[in-house]
Amino acid sequence: MTARESFAGSQAPAAAAPGGSAGSADPAGSSAKPVRRPGNGGLGLGRRCLLGLGGLAALLALWWLGTDVLSPAGGMARRFSPGATFVSLAELLTASDLPMHILVSLRRIAVGLGFALLIGVPLGLAIGSWRRLEAAVSPAMQFLRMISPLSWMPIAVMVFGVGDDPVYFLLTFAAVWPIVLNTAAGVQQLDPRWLQLAQSVAATRWETLRSVILPGVLGHILTGVRLAIGILWIVLVPCEMLGVSAGMGYFILDTRDRLAYSELMAMVLMIGVLGFLLDAAARALYRYWRG
Repeated sequence: MTARESFAGSQAPAAAAPGGSAGSADPAGSSAKPVRRPGNGGLGLGRRCLLGLGGLAALLALWWLGTDVLSPAGGMARRFSPGATFVSLAELLTASDLPMHILVSLRRIAVGLGFALLIGVPLGLAIGSWRRLEAAVSPAMQFLRMISPLSWMPIAVMVFGVGDDPVYFLLTFAAVWPIVLNTAAGVQQLDPRWLQLAQSVAATRWETLRSVILPGVLGHILTGVRLAIGILWIVLVPCEMLGVSAGMGYFILDTRDRLAYSELMAMVLMIGVLGFLLDAAARALYRYWRG
């Protein structure tokens, strides 16, 4: 058997490297029992769904109490009541350009996340692989990471002008850091025996990267992606107030200017629903990868 064939045969266990347990002995033996968190009670999927729906119902009840019961008649809070909000939401989804604004915002999220992956994954791989590079760039990276992306808004407009370009810059700047940090952490936590195996079969750097390193850090990358999506969704709305003519942030400004308070609240509700679905999709992708 040649070295190349021997390395190809090692690719299957290498794919299990993200869990960090492939090829290693279990110190507790095969009889080790999984640790159950206190108070977990073995909740099934159905019970968890019922509890989750109960929490949402309680939140809706608090919203109704705050706007329809506790607020004075004719007060401003009554304009944001659940009844008026849901009526406006149904009208916006069926007889307005709200779906177009949502699609524009989702496109910006995808572009910003794509740029963040293109920059963050290679940079994270390099930082995690070379300690000297990590020591050199870590202070500057931590300094930049702690600057709020929104503080760059005036500079982004002056440099890129109005339109989508400054929005893409701000979203990329916001999303790149969790991807860089999680990718670098994944490289540093790789089992060194997998790298030694690749060296023992004379694997090239590309083969080692493709068959050992990337499968080993994929879980960390997906975790970084989920964190990045949460940050992007928070930063998106104020970024879309930078002179653009479409998007959910623009729509919120438009409803404010038209004094359409129920539509404004409907847009806020839609932002929460879409953000919840995006996070659920990211969690589902991670669970699919974990098998």
